[in-house]
Order: sequence, then C-alpha cells, then structure tokens
Amino acid sequence: MPAPARPVGGVDYPRTYQEFKSWFPDDAACREYLGRLRWPDGFACPECGCGGGWRTGKGLWMCVECAKKTSVTAGTIFHRSHSPLSTWFAAVWFVTSQTNGVSAQGLKDALGFGSYETAWAWLHKLRRAMVRPDRELLDGVVELDQSFVGGRSTGKRGPSSDKAPITIAVERDEHGRLGRVRLELADKVGGLDMIDFACDVITPGATIRTDGARMFTRLADKGFIHESTPGNTAEDLDAVMPGPHLVSSLLKRWTAGTLHYRLSRQHLPYYLDEFTFRFNRRTSKARGMLFYRLLQQAVDTDPHPLKELIGS
Repeated sequence: MPAPARPVGGVDYPRTYQEFKSWFPDDAACREYLGRLRWPDGFACPECGCGGGWRTGKGLWMCVECAKKTSVTAGTIFHRSHSPLSTWFAAVWFVTSQTNGVSAQGLKDALGFGSYETAWAWLHKLRRAMVRPDRELLDGVVELDQSFVGGRSTGKRGPSSDKAPITIAVERDEHGRLGRVRLELADKVGGLDMIDFACDVITPGATIRTDGARMFTRLADKGFIHESTPGNTAEDLDAVMPGPHLVSSLLKRWTAGTLHYRLSRQHLPYYLDEFTFRFNRRTSKARGMLFYRLLQQAVDTDPHPLKELIGS
C-alpha cells in the first residue's frame, strides 16, 4: 500500500503519549511499524531489489529470488543494536515530543542508560537522520549571512573570538515571515564557501539578500538575483539581515538551554542539523508527526557505529 501523502494522526502516527504506549507495547509492534515505514509499497529485498518475500518464524524477511534473509533494522541506525527496539522508539518519542529537544544527560536519566556515552551516541545517530539529503531547496527571497556559535568569549567580538563561524540562509515568505532555514559550519569567516553554500541550498533564480561584502557580487554570476545592503552605514546592524540575526539568536539560546554549551566544533554540523529539523517544524502542532518523520528518515539512514561517531 503506498505511503500516505499526508500522514494522519491516530492512523499513521500516535497523537499522544497514551496512544504511543498502546501502539508499541513490545518489539514486535515496533518492527511492524518500521516495516511499513521502510517498505510502504511492500517488502523490497535490499540485496537484489526483488519485490517479493515472506516472513520467517524469527520475524525476518526472506527474498523469493535470492533467498537472502534480512531484518527491518538492517542497514538503518538501529542496525545491530543490543537495546530493545521499544527503547529506541521511546528515545525518538522523547526527542521529538519536547519542543527544544533533550541533552544526552537528560536522555540518560529519562531512559535509565548505564552511561552518558550511550545516550550521546543515540542522539548523534538520530541527528544524522534529521536532515534528508534530497531535501527541497530554499526559494523566493532568502537572506544570507554569517554568525558565530560555540561558547563564551568575554570581551571579544565574533570574528576575533574562538567561536565557530556559521553560515545561515533563511527564507522570507510573501508576508515577510521567516520560512525554512539552512545552516552550515563555515570554513572561515567571510570565506567564498558561503557562495558554494548558497548554490547548494538555494534555488537558482531566487532573490538573495546580503550585506555589502564584495564577495557576494558573485551570486549574480551563479544565476541568483542579488540585493545587498551595506552594513557599515546602517545604524542598526541587526536590521540589515534580520532573519539570520534572529535565527542566530535562537540557535545560541538553544545551545545554552538544551545542550548547556556542551558542543564541540567536530560535531557541530550535526547539532546544526538538529536545530534545522526543529526550526523548520516549529509551527507543527502534532508532535507525533515529528516522531513519524524522524523514524521515516531513520530507516533510510546508515548505521553509524560508535567508532565512526567519535572519530568522524
């Protein structure tokens, strides 16, 4: 059966915690749900691509063509996990049901993990599922700017501190409200990688608003409509690029309030992915929908073992 174009609460995902508990009492129920998310049109063998198969007594799928057995978690972030799938589901619900998310210590306390490292690894696995590689490009009017994040640097301004430079692109809708956002850890302050970033995340032909930095004149050559406002002549610097400045403020508040500044530059791109996931769904009233979307992307995300998480 094809996946629904718009999932329905109470049918495709649980709407409340009470529904969540009744839907997923054990691992078998969790596997059934993951199977529908991973193969919405019916089982497809990951080895040969055949669309036929049957269930074995141990809950595995066997392909009718190549006879290969596979589990619904194989090749996903749940691959070879020794923890019950129901615990994973509880973690996903806990992460998505809270507006600002949860820290590794908070997840450890909530689920009773024996170590902080386990909670940290689970959150990083989930963060890798929060951004789809084929996500839609920003369009319309987009504000592009750079900010800094990564702790406190008393008495120093962003470019002269040891904070990490973050490139921010944020849409403006026809009513002037903020739309979707894209974030990236920049190579350096004011580098040309900001132009590459714009080409990666913004639709050609869109209007890009920037400050008066000369390098942004290259945007016109890339097929964008470029509008610049010199910041050195503005009385209020925040008013030059209000969208990115607001996003930057919310990002800093989130890293302080939820992560308690416990983020390293090495893993910063994945924290930015989580913030992007939450910001772009900030108007959603159905927290269960976020649970659905994250699981949907989790079954399409590589396992990422702990050794890779630590050393990446």
